[in-house]
Amino acid sequence: MTLKALLHAVRAVSNIYAKRFNITRDELWYLAKLQEELGELTAAHLKASRRGRSGTSTAQELHTQKEDEAADLLAHLLLYADQNDLDLEEAIRRKWMQYLPA
Repeated sequence: MTLKALLHAVRAVSNIYAKRFNITRDELWYLAKLQEELGELTAAHLKASRRGRSGTSTAQELHTQKEDEAADLLAHLLLYADQNDLDLEEAIRRKWMQYLPA
């Protein structure tokens, strides 16, 4: 799946969420959600690495929590980029791929 196809699906889910909970999304909301999701990924990582309270969760459950939070962060990064007219595919090609051998 390309980033554009993933964005299309994520945008549809985000629209459902915003409508269901009557959320007004603006530039600050998209940025704040990135910070929120990074915090949740950090918390999941700390639990999985036994640096935070993991309760009775198994190692697999903690790994799944990290995956879920990383997915949330990626989804919100795509939404932020879309809101701000950022072409992440092109930016990755420009900034990262230049270091690959020709």
